[in-house]
Amino acid sequence: MKGVKLFVSWLPSSGMAVFPFLLFRKKDLPLHARLLNHERIHLRQQVELLVIPFYIWYLLEYLFYRLKGKNHYRAYRSIRFEREAYAHDADAEYLKKRKTWAFLSA
Repeated sequence: MKGVKLFVSWLPSSGMAVFPFLLFRKKDLPLHARLLNHERIHLRQQVELLVIPFYIWYLLEYLFYRLKGKNHYRAYRSIRFEREAYAHDADAEYLKKRKTWAFLSA
């Protein structure tokens, strides 16, 4: 899935996947291939979990790590969806070979 790219100046991060959209903060800069791939990995995860459960799981996992005492950044990076996306965002071919539910082993 390629996703529909939108540019949102008020976005709190460089990029975000909100099915079926890929949101990016800056329109004037060319999209970095790694960031684009990272967000496309999230789109695949969202499709696998039928979208809404993805967001619920994501939020619950984030809250779990915050309650364990991690700061925002460490809790965010600990979420299994983020672990998979960061581990493979440099691999442009990853989505072609990615196994279903790969985030479970991230």
